[in-house]
Amino acid sequence: MRRFLPLFLFPVLILGLACPSSAGFLDDLLGQITGSGGPDEETMVDGLKEALRIGTKNAVSSVSVQDGYFRNLDIRIPVPEKLEKAESLLRNMGMGERVDEFILGMNRAAEAAAPQAVDIFTEAIRQMTINDAVGIVKGGETAGTDYFRIKTSDRLSALFRPVIQDSLARVGAVNSYKRVVGAYNAIPLVEDVGIDLEGYVTEEALGGLFFMVGEEEKKIRQDPAARVTDLLREVFGN
Repeated sequence: MRRFLPLFLFPVLILGLACPSSAGFLDDLLGQITGSGGPDEETMVDGLKEALRIGTKNAVSSVSVQDGYFRNLDIRIPVPEKLEKAESLLRNMGMGERVDEFILGMNRAAEAAAPQAVDIFTEAIRQMTINDAVGIVKGGETAGTDYFRIKTSDRLSALFRPVIQDSLARVGAVNSYKRVVGAYNAIPLVEDVGIDLEGYVTEEALGGLFFMVGEEEKKIRQDPAARVTDLLREVFGN
């Protein structure tokens, strides 16, 4: 009966890239993925896919909860760059509460859209080829994330935008935006500002999601090297 690759083998594979002492094992591993020995290539690739499934689900789960974006300073969606001058001026005019409502609403919209990513990531993993898997194993610390960015960005954007549009309206962010921009544009001598709000939040939401996927991938790659011996015994025998 075929033995399936344990989930924890993926961190071991990646650690081989960073540890010269593991170079021989990595060479063997890459040979196994491409079918030259050991467990069959399907089993090896299945193990990588399972590790990526867990990583992407963890990333999506972390941002899908309330404050998943808003309280995470690495991915919190700020006032758009075009409105930074307006933000500063309005805060100085005592209108900081309106600005804060606007920022919170944008982040709530991103949190509402994030769960849409699970199925798209799952499909991208299912379609991964052996060459894709080898490229991820041999790539940099976010090679898997780069794969997802290339394969899923357009579809995620198409899915996120309508959800974000509805959420922005539901949580009051659209009204907050109109109040903020309206108040600023009413100031004498300032140049009128405006943005594609749904497009901006969609882009920022995806950027934050991919950042978190990258963080999960880094965790996978940085698992303790001390596990290598036990895992090798488990997978390949004594």
